[in-house]
Amino acid sequence: MTETTVEGRALGVFPPKANAIEQLFGTAKVVIGVVHLPPLPGSPHYTGTPLSELETFAVEEARAYLEGGCHGLIVENHWDIPFPKPGEHGYETAAAMAVLTRAVRERTDAGLGVSVLSNAAECSIASAWSGGAGFVRVNQWANAYVANEGIIEGQAAHATRYRHRIGAAPVKVFADVHVKHGAHAIVADRTLAEQTEDAEFFDADVLIATGSRTGDAAALDEVEGIAAHTTLPVVIGSGITAANIGGLLPACSGVIVASSVKDNGRWWGRVDTAKVRELTRAASAAGAELR
Repeated sequence: MTETTVEGRALGVFPPKANAIEQLFGTAKVVIGVVHLPPLPGSPHYTGTPLSELETFAVEEARAYLEGGCHGLIVENHWDIPFPKPGEHGYETAAAMAVLTRAVRERTDAGLGVSVLSNAAECSIASAWSGGAGFVRVNQWANAYVANEGIIEGQAAHATRYRHRIGAAPVKVFADVHVKHGAHAIVADRTLAEQTEDAEFFDADVLIATGSRTGDAAALDEVEGIAAHTTLPVVIGSGITAANIGGLLPACSGVIVASSVKDNGRWWGRVDTAKVRELTRAASAAGAELR
């Protein structure tokens, strides 16, 4: 953490935060599964599927994760490719995400989050608050990087004001540090420690370490480097498998999983409960409490 932040918390300007992982999931180390939704209304690949059918899909995927032992879930619009930039998402995206999140909320009892791609912090907060979710994932919370969608700037200033304006203060923010799927040349002169401190200073609640793209594992030294410069919980957001979780989980507070527990090993497959169970058993051996 920066001296400014440390001193600020000591003086009471920035009150110490409760551990958001423990608040949301009731345990210190978590495995969070991602529900990759089919194309939603307004996206290029949407073919008119009724929301009732999308609800059925979302709930089936959610239950497959939870039956395999996951502690929580993230509902994500991964099939809305190509993704628009923040602020360009239509009302239909927020509405559909809220409806589908609410369906999962009402039929499961796990910690629940929302991720609207790409980096749509305000849309995610709206969907989470309306749908009954407790957190959002935001890929670029502070600073900027070059992604598939173009130059993506940090969303903290706008998102925190929007969250306050709609009364959604309880919604926590899981923010990536060195997010995947992009180039970080814009901030290449700033260290991992500085970028970690920036995300915390801009009021994130949990920090995320990732590999270079979906399915790629985060390097242990990057996870440890982030954890060493924050008071916040750190989770790993990509590339977790039953084979590598034992070496990574002790360095952090949890993992976000999807591709490795799909029936085809890719993000667009269906969740395989047997694969989830294999991974959560490995997590248990590495120190996580089984759900």
